[in-house]
Amino acid sequence: MNNSQGIVYLVGAGPGDIGLLTVKGLRCLQKAEAVIYDFHLNAQILNYIRHDAEFIYAGKRGGHHTMTQDEINAAIVAKAREGKIVCRLKGGDPFVFGRGGEEAQVLVEAGIPFEVVPGVSSSIAAPAYAGIPLTHRLYSSSFAVIPGYEDTTKEESSIDWAKLATGVGTLVFLMAVKNIDTLTAKLIEHGRRPDTPVAVIRWGTRSDQQTLVSTLQDIAAEVRENEIKPPAVMVIGDVVNLRQELSWYEKKPMFGQRILVTREHMEGFDVLEDLGAEVVQFSTVDIVPPETWTDIDAALDRIQTYDWMIFTSANGVKYFFSRMIERELDIRELRGIRLCAIGPKTAHAMQQFGLRVDLVPEEFRAEGLIEAIVKMKGRGEEEGHGSGGKGQDPFLAACSLQLDPAKPLQGMRFLLPRAEKARDIFPDKVRELGGIIDLPVAYRGVKPDYHGKRLRRFLQEGRVTVVTFTSAATFHNFCEIMGRDADELLKRVAIAVIGPVTARAVEKAGLKVSIMPEEATVEAMVNSIRVWALK
Repeated sequence: MNNSQGIVYLVGAGPGDIGLLTVKGLRCLQKAEAVIYDFHLNAQILNYIRHDAEFIYAGKRGGHHTMTQDEINAAIVAKAREGKIVCRLKGGDPFVFGRGGEEAQVLVEAGIPFEVVPGVSSSIAAPAYAGIPLTHRLYSSSFAVIPGYEDTTKEESSIDWAKLATGVGTLVFLMAVKNIDTLTAKLIEHGRRPDTPVAVIRWGTRSDQQTLVSTLQDIAAEVRENEIKPPAVMVIGDVVNLRQELSWYEKKPMFGQRILVTREHMEGFDVLEDLGAEVVQFSTVDIVPPETWTDIDAALDRIQTYDWMIFTSANGVKYFFSRMIERELDIRELRGIRLCAIGPKTAHAMQQFGLRVDLVPEEFRAEGLIEAIVKMKGRGEEEGHGSGGKGQDPFLAACSLQLDPAKPLQGMRFLLPRAEKARDIFPDKVRELGGIIDLPVAYRGVKPDYHGKRLRRFLQEGRVTVVTFTSAATFHNFCEIMGRDADELLKRVAIAVIGPVTARAVEKAGLKVSIMPEEATVEAMVNSIRVWALK
């Protein structure tokens, strides 16, 4: 923003399942220029924030504060006064024990405009994912949400225990694990039945959700016995009995699986989410333009000399045609050139630019592609299109000049815009068979400039079950980001790869590949992970 003063959005990120982030909350994140965020939210949400935004971590874990509330307030005001769009990102709902009200008051006092974007509170979401409705006309017509961290031994409590214990049908305590003995004792003391059903839900809405059901008099001992740690929500009331009938999330076939995706995009992995898995993105390769457009520009300047243009990835398509558009070149410059896409996703990317793809080979190997091109040549000659007559297809005219059966691509020119680091199996084969091929760099894969502290903790705690690698680069960069003991961390999980090249990179590091599909596509990998998890 160019205004002298910005605006602040107090956004609730929801309880954990990234799918519960609201549409409006997502819009605010995507336009934010500064984001001040807490610990207890799904870190995947940060992937939706623009890369040039300022990230300010203000969270706390285990009582340790990175910033005091006064420091957080000051940071919000300071960034807004810089003229920035500020997103104060909080787990759950900002106005449900999130201090959002206090932060809003500070903004009013400072004269800074703000908006509140409610989030799904864990007080509602965690019970719902455990199969526990907070109200039900046969069991409870009211519910209350209470902070479980209040010092219940102080003389003047803000909680009226006598009214709370018997006056509300369903009680929901947030952050109650540490004080659970005192909380349950207070309720029994003030008239709540000792045999009242109770559920404690840890990490509600996440793949490692854990639900413990007991009674009011026994739940404290069972929480200790089962080593239930924060964060957890405690639900008290007869509605807990409905869990046995209504539990749905924990019954999903891939519940408990957390799949780590190390590529830039997660398209195709949503199938696993539908089955109950949590898919976590931790891209170890950022796709960026080439350092110089010189080679692409040179190819564009002689574009009409090529017989074939071949694209091996959607990224190649994106960057090549973006450059073509940037140079204000007409798509009609490609007339007469045959177009080949390696795989349906690449073909789809080309179709988005209004292009008709001539060839999508059945095999994703160099030999398969060569064979498909030669077959198309053969069909053209059999149909009598190789006589050099007026109006003849330039590609078929080239085919008619073939004199050496050992060089079926003699005189043909190929353009293959590709990644900076790519294998030369196909280009070498083209040259061997007499063809000419240009290989301009259309994009690069670089290692992101960030650390993996939170992911490292997840791996150490056994909270990741499958790590996927779609290239040797994703694997090598992952190991560099994780540090010297990366191999030890990966020994705790199943490793899924696409293709033998990536598999060799993993095995060379002394690690075992557990999942590798026969076909080198994301769809095949996802299906192989599904089969592996359900066997």
